[in-house]
Amino acid sequence: MSPASVLEKIVKRNGEVVPFDKEKIVNAIFRAAVEVGGHDRRLAEILGEKVVHQLELSKNPPALPSVEEVQDIIEKELIESGHAKTAKKFILYRYDHNKLRQGVEKQSSSSSGNIPYKKIWQVLSWAVDHNCFSVEKINEHIKNGTYPQLVADVTAKYDADIASAAEKIIARLPEVRIVIIAGPSSSGKTTTTIKVGEHLQKQGYELVSMELDMYYFNLEHHPRDEFGDYDFETPEALDLELINQHLADLLAGKTIQMPRYNFKTGKREAETDPMKLEKNQILLLDSLHGLYGPMTSSVSDEKKFKLYIETLCQIKNKDGEFIRWTDVRLLRRMVRDSWHRSYNPRQTLEHWHYVRRSEIQHIIPFLGTVDHVIDGSLPYELPIYKKHLFHYFPDFVKDYREDPKRQDAYIRAKRVHDLLESLTTWEDEDVIPKDVLIREYIGGSIYEY
Repeated sequence: MSPASVLEKIVKRNGEVVPFDKEKIVNAIFRAAVEVGGHDRRLAEILGEKVVHQLELSKNPPALPSVEEVQDIIEKELIESGHAKTAKKFILYRYDHNKLRQGVEKQSSSSSGNIPYKKIWQVLSWAVDHNCFSVEKINEHIKNGTYPQLVADVTAKYDADIASAAEKIIARLPEVRIVIIAGPSSSGKTTTTIKVGEHLQKQGYELVSMELDMYYFNLEHHPRDEFGDYDFETPEALDLELINQHLADLLAGKTIQMPRYNFKTGKREAETDPMKLEKNQILLLDSLHGLYGPMTSSVSDEKKFKLYIETLCQIKNKDGEFIRWTDVRLLRRMVRDSWHRSYNPRQTLEHWHYVRRSEIQHIIPFLGTVDHVIDGSLPYELPIYKKHLFHYFPDFVKDYREDPKRQDAYIRAKRVHDLLESLTTWEDEDVIPKDVLIREYIGGSIYEY
């Protein structure tokens, strides 16, 4: 067998060299096996060991294995070990993801600057300039006593982004009657809506916010999956017909009766709120699905201004890989749901596969239609979430590891566990201003959500 150092690193498809992780091979095999009725993780581990052994035999230092080579050996090992059904599922999974990557690359090469890929470079440059582009550097801020200054710098950056969006809206008035602020779950839509509203009000415009979360159907009308979970993340969970009728009525000068939705009971309340849009007012929509065409089909495009917000986090973990944006948003939602919507962190984690599916289906395809992209990432936030959430994750990792039906939750829990473990905890939330985006999740905001 070749020296273990051969598999210390691996080359990703984009050429980046990252630490080799055998667990990712085991997870890939086990997930494919689960799809065809398998439930033995130990068998996946044995097959994973065989894959690693074949890799070691095929590589001589200083040559490094690539992701494609690893996947080729997984296919070969599954077939030769008599697991044809699992091999077929893995091959199909690999093919589907390759097509998805091709689609993303095609979109990125032909899209305008209104999608995140150009914005990402600005965010990364800012992180480098402010010495917060890695977990190590963020820990240094805490150690050196410069964490409060980092909070102030991040706040100023976000406020400047909001001001830029507001200027674009003002340039298109009075034609624009609706501003849509969209983005994936826990990206900061509500705070951003409020702050954009504040900027426009300073210019003499009166703003009216219409929260589309109030238009959910009653919970008993939602389908359940095999775990009994409700799918809040599909736009069809909202009363699209009523939304469009109300939008058309508002723009026509009529008064609507906006529903109230109680997330603790899962039902609309009997009381409604009257609402009317005057000629000097602009309607703001804060919604996960604001870019989804059928959501606002009753309004012509020239009357809408679309903003998109995402946590464009450009921070590397201890292994040198960029932290996933979705993991940051998961942590935000775990904290918020635990005190605001009566969900415990375990429920939020188990539900997250719905969130990701809906984002891919109903948000990403419409990014090319937006007028401005706002960065909602906060490089100082992760040490705060460690204080709130890290103690849950060892149990998550332990409980889901052997559960074939919860492999998505296990992989995510393990990744977030390792991230939080590497961070220094920040305890003093008094250094966080009362009007910033993170208060939407940890509480203590001057705004009402």
